[in-house]
Amino acid sequence: MNLSMKWLADYVDIGPVSPREFSEAMTMSGSKVEGYEQEGSEIKNVLVGRVEEIVRHPDSDHMFICQVNVGKPELIQIVTGAQNVHQGDYVPVAMDDSWLPGGKHIRCGKLRGEESNGMLCSLAELGLTAHDFPYAQEDGIFILQEPDMQLGEDIRTAIGLNDTCVEFEITSNRPDCLSVTGLAREAAATFDKPLNLPAPQVEHTVDDIRNHLSVEVQAPDLCLRYTARMVKNIKIAPSPRWMRERLRASGVRPINNIVDITNYVMLEYGQPMHAFDHKYVEGGKIVVRNAKAGETIVTLDGVERQLTPDMLVIADAVKPSAVAGVMGGEYSGIMDDTNMVIFESACFNGPSVRVTAKKLGMRTESSSRFEKQLDPAITIPAVERACQLVELLGAGEVVGGMIDVDNADHTPRRIPLEPDWINQFLGIQVPVEEMRRILTKLECKFDGDDVLPPSFRGDLEHKADIAEEIARFYGYNRIPSTAIRGVADGRYTPKQQFEQLANQVLLAQGLYEVATYSFISPKYYDKIRLPQGDWHRNCVTILNPLGEDTSVMRTTTVPSMLEVLSRNYNNRNKSAALYEIGCVYLPVEGQELPDERQKVTIGMYGEGYDFFSLKGIVETLLEQMRVEGVEYTAASDLPTYHPGRCARLTVGDTELGIIAEVHPAVCENYQIGTRAYVAYLDLPTLFAHVAPEKGYRPLPKFPPVSRDLALLCDEELPVAAMEKAIRNAVGGTLETLALFDVYRGAQVAQGKKSVAFSLTMRAADRTLTDEEADAAIQRALQALAALGAQLRS
Repeated sequence: MNLSMKWLADYVDIGPVSPREFSEAMTMSGSKVEGYEQEGSEIKNVLVGRVEEIVRHPDSDHMFICQVNVGKPELIQIVTGAQNVHQGDYVPVAMDDSWLPGGKHIRCGKLRGEESNGMLCSLAELGLTAHDFPYAQEDGIFILQEPDMQLGEDIRTAIGLNDTCVEFEITSNRPDCLSVTGLAREAAATFDKPLNLPAPQVEHTVDDIRNHLSVEVQAPDLCLRYTARMVKNIKIAPSPRWMRERLRASGVRPINNIVDITNYVMLEYGQPMHAFDHKYVEGGKIVVRNAKAGETIVTLDGVERQLTPDMLVIADAVKPSAVAGVMGGEYSGIMDDTNMVIFESACFNGPSVRVTAKKLGMRTESSSRFEKQLDPAITIPAVERACQLVELLGAGEVVGGMIDVDNADHTPRRIPLEPDWINQFLGIQVPVEEMRRILTKLECKFDGDDVLPPSFRGDLEHKADIAEEIARFYGYNRIPSTAIRGVADGRYTPKQQFEQLANQVLLAQGLYEVATYSFISPKYYDKIRLPQGDWHRNCVTILNPLGEDTSVMRTTTVPSMLEVLSRNYNNRNKSAALYEIGCVYLPVEGQELPDERQKVTIGMYGEGYDFFSLKGIVETLLEQMRVEGVEYTAASDLPTYHPGRCARLTVGDTELGIIAEVHPAVCENYQIGTRAYVAYLDLPTLFAHVAPEKGYRPLPKFPPVSRDLALLCDEELPVAAMEKAIRNAVGGTLETLALFDVYRGAQVAQGKKSVAFSLTMRAADRTLTDEEADAAIQRALQALAALGAQLRS
């Protein structure tokens, strides 16, 4: 929002305050200033002059030599090629050593042998257009017709190009500040000055609006209020200079008096307005309704728009005339032959306007205000102000009466004023009288101990909002610094430490971390060969996705990792070892929010990486994270993975995840032309199975007893099952168990294998006897026999 300081002065006198001081004070009180700019700041040493004499250049057919009076004792000579300059004309004169917009520097010189001590300026050379000065000729010298100008006067002052524009960043919860009056209220409260905001009044009216127009609102939930007034015998003409200056300072191009009035009121009150040409309102009736299926409208920009039934339109008895809150229709604008105008001042449902504008691909000044939900109470002051300006500019005759269809709830909000809570919440001590004084100057009223905010402050809903208003005008800089309360220190939680440890262990093993998007395409599940009906396909669907490729929240991170591996492989990286700690989103029946679970995903391919290197990385990770008792069980029922090179990780009956080689068909889907490997672990489950902190263990006092076992078993018997049987059978005296040989050959029968283990046993309180060691070995052999393994002879 650009604020003209001249315009602001109409409503509040802030005194001799520089733009910098004004900006700093407003920012400190909560109205953030992005910056400020002084109009015409690039124009220097350009004065008002009068052409006293003009003669043709002796050596040129198209140039003239002018003697110009700039209020100094001597005339200055300037050579010009403009054809519209005459004796007695007042013109902008760029003197020797002057500056123009764009960094153009003017110095004296000679043109065709004749001395020229400056330059006569056009509109464009001053950074202006014919919209700023409609009487001026665009392709010639700017012939001044401004009253009360003086010879030698600075051109910026003479033509009103000396305003200061302050740019505010307005947050979406403060649509009232998207107006001069809203910022004037903030300035008055900030500088503790009185606010002068008179109610607009229309002095003279003719006829009655109900003789020419009726209004019907068929969608009261989307149109909270619709107010209309009428003006007849319109005289289309340029706006006066003061109005053009304020519109220009606010970044709006002047067009004509009627259009400029609607823009002026929008900037002044924050209420978008529209002017309908009455002769195009068929049946003399305005109907506010939802669009019909298949209905179209050609908007003011000349584009045909396809409407849908959820869009609100302003229609006449036959057709839509405007998209409510967004843009008018092709025939709703002001033409040169317009004679009777309907001023529309309405309040529409903010979310509805936003949805409509987005669907139509349009974002206008009007929609950007309406979508923030305006105050229904300002429609009448805004339309009254428009009619007042019509009278002031002599732009037509205001028709008597007003049509006001009001569907809004004007019940004032009530917020309890709790001084003790506010002081504790803010960490300050403000007397209740000071609180009431601050709220009163913000136009809040009181009913006992309840605060009644004004209707235009829709952001004040809770006691915390009241506390914020008190804090910003008490002064944020006056709030003392205090130590943070609640958390005693800034340490990480055990769960955060666990996650950091996982990162450190994986990085230490040479893996690189990646981060992928949480939203994916449903087609990803086809690429990893998940069957229809698989529970992973039950996803959280995004309501407004960027596209089909990002339309659902992932239930597994494996496709995301395979995408990264595929990208690396196809960029000719010979090998890759990557990991990600990211979330999956699992829908929970009966709950609005999904279950977000962190997963550790490891992916690798290339030279030096195989199933066993992946298993080693996972084992190191589990060891460092103190997850003990993990068992590996072969799995062949997962379609994403190779049926012969896939294992589930479990602790007791709880599954931790999987390690596997990716199925060749899945690799082909991802265009990975080599073997790829994936580990997929559930981080919360790992955290739940962390063993207690390891303590100090003294060096053993007693000697160990060693035994070796060479066992013959079926080829299909997993070594892990044999290890488990030995550990359970030997018991607490088993110190280490190591596999040191697996043999298949001529001395072993077909379908058999020889497996050799080395056992170390030790007791903490005594020296083990040979009898105790042999008994333990016998128990182990009995347990192995139950699995079909026997001592090799």
